Amino acid sequence: MHTETQRDAPPQKVSGGLSLVLGLLVFSAFINYIDRGNLSIAAPLIKDELKLSPSQLGFLLGSFFWTYGLFQILAGWLVDRFSVNWVLALGFLLWSAATSVTGILHGFIALFVVRLVLGMGESVAYPAYSRILAQHFPLSHRSRANSWIMAGLSSGPAFGMLAGGHLMERFGWRSFFVVLGVISLLWLVPWFRYMPRGPGIAVSETSGSCPSTIAILAERSAWGSFLGLFCLNYNLYLVSTWLPFYLVKERHFSMTTMGVIGGAVFTTQAITALLCGHRADRWLAEGGTSTRVRKTFLIAGGSGAGVCLWASTLVGPVAAVALLLLVGVGIGASGSNLWATTQTLAGPHASGRWTGLQCGFANYSGVLAAAVTGFLLGRTGHFSWAFGVAMFFGFLGASIWAFVVGPLEPVAWAGDPLWVLRWKRRHL
Repeated sequence: MHTETQRDAPPQKVSGGLSLVLGLLVFSAFINYIDRGNLSIAAPLIKDELKLSPSQLGFLLGSFFWTYGLFQILAGWLVDRFSVNWVLALGFLLWSAATSVTGILHGFIALFVVRLVLGMGESVAYPAYSRILAQHFPLSHRSRANSWIMAGLSSGPAFGMLAGGHLMERFGWRSFFVVLGVISLLWLVPWFRYMPRGPGIAVSETSGSCPSTIAILAERSAWGSFLGLFCLNYNLYLVSTWLPFYLVKERHFSMTTMGVIGGAVFTTQAITALLCGHRADRWLAEGGTSTRVRKTFLIAGGSGAGVCLWASTLVGPVAAVALLLLVGVGIGASGSNLWATTQTLAGPHASGRWTGLQCGFANYSGVLAAAVTGFLLGRTGHFSWAFGVAMFFGFLGASIWAFVVGPLEPVAWAGDPLWVLRWKRRHL
């Protein structure tokens, strides 16, 4: 059930304190995606050192997503129940420690286990971001705020590939992991000093009670957002996990050149996210509805990324690089409005839990993308079939955003649906 469509309130200014909070969230997303993507950058080196098959490498690259997806549901509950600031800080501590430990481990099993721990720590990030933005940032600034988060997560792999590829080639992958994890912990110092405090603006923007998980799952748009993100993530995580290997092993670029190309792809993604987030807020201010504005970016970006990724396998090296840059454009465009969509539908009372459920379901596409790509690569010896699967998910996701997700209006939470209340009366 939705409220009647309402225009956003007149634009409100974001205070300097909130701008600083947003900057810290962006930087944490930057670190987050360096930490989760560094194993992919090191994949050509690790494969040779441990003598792994393509399928084994795909299994290792996808291991992070098992706990990352599973613990999202718990993380969503935690950030709505307890202090979101402290939940984010504890998760950050855990994932940074796991990154450092990775550099001193030997053997496939040990690396697999520490990647599971990394996924547990990083699972708190997006539910926490969504809760903080929905609670403290006005509607008129959420596209830009979310696009900055998207830019941060895109800049992480860009930096990891540009700097990480060069540093790993020079000093080895182990030193990079250890030093990165230790330095990352310094983020906690300013976070404890400037983390947001107070009730925020939630009460002034919406009313209603905090819904149960069952109430969220009863919403068709919730399931549409879960499936839509699953499809978007398939392309994002395929690029995040397999792009370095593709550039080095199939396109025969050096580690350094791979870093430059991969960094350019993710830098393009970051810049596009910022531009599209700004454009989305302007479009809304000019009278566009949330449904038209956000779905336009989600549909065009997701389908375009899939097409360009598959097409990159059919052309020469120069054209392939150009198409990969367009993949970054598509992912950035869709990501700029993704979480603003969730926050609009859920509202501040349910944003953490809805985001946790959405991420918990959708991030298993990372497991699927890593494993399917490894399997198809092992069977065919090239990436064209694997990237063709990514194109399929791009079109599937566009269809889901268009036809399954309903109007982008805040859900009027009134507790559990009627069938749940009847079941409780009979059984509880």
